[in-house]
Amino acid sequence: MTDIRYQTADVDGHTIFYREAGDPSRPTLLLLHGFPSSSHMFRDLIPLLAERFHLIAPDLPGFGLSEIKPRKTFTYTFDALARVIGRFTEVIGLDRYALYVFDYGAPTGFRLAMAHPERVTAVISQNGNAYEEGLSAGWDPIQRYWREPTDENRQALRALLTPASIRWQYEHGVPDTTAVSPDGSALDAYYIARPEVDEIQLDLFGDYASNVALYPAFQAYFRKHQPPLLAIWGKNDPFFLPPGAEAYRRDLPNAEIRFLDTGHFALETHAGEIAAAIIELLDRQAA
Repeated sequence: MTDIRYQTADVDGHTIFYREAGDPSRPTLLLLHGFPSSSHMFRDLIPLLAERFHLIAPDLPGFGLSEIKPRKTFTYTFDALARVIGRFTEVIGLDRYALYVFDYGAPTGFRLAMAHPERVTAVISQNGNAYEEGLSAGWDPIQRYWREPTDENRQALRALLTPASIRWQYEHGVPDTTAVSPDGSALDAYYIARPEVDEIQLDLFGDYASNVALYPAFQAYFRKHQPPLLAIWGKNDPFFLPPGAEAYRRDLPNAEIRFLDTGHFALETHAGEIAAAIIELLDRQAA
């Protein structure tokens, strides 16, 4: 049985929950989840990697079991998420790590990488986008809110926060939906239903425009620093299209691109394949 520790860290007055497994003397992998999830999404992956790596999986501020600071005292933007997670890595003593980024974890993690490229040993992007060609038509309602931040356009996005919508995000593009546990989506729906979390999520929908604006900066980081990168993608993702994975090779000619016959939450169905690909990448990088 994998020995997983469930802990919290005080990050400049912000309580961050995280999962930790593996020997701290081994190479570290920082696992960053996305919307509308938490570090719970790594529940199957962590045991597959813990014998070989030191694993740290925090819940982003306002997500999962991390502290939900009121919006009047904390502005929920991706810059703010990255600032807290960056300080989190310092508080718990991480000075070198590979990044596993998914969905919201990508713009969060890439901000960390740009700020401290010397800390990042490799990048695993699992449906973590950094190119405009990766954005599907599923982003249209959110992009409308970016262009016209009216209350009407904001309220229209609440449809993405319902339990049915969250479950759809887990099942869409999965050939056999009986392979997708109901636990992850049910937990996500529970977390989203807590007081003020819906408004936090709507704030982040609006601020996602800041990530697209930073895509050229993310790409410049890739070109300059050439981190070893694996883009492993659920090819049926309704939000982030396969061209977003393929685009990494434009800036990282040695990037490894793999597609899986599944949807957005690829770990729900392909944790074993993803773990094997991570081991292959990191072992090769360490050789």
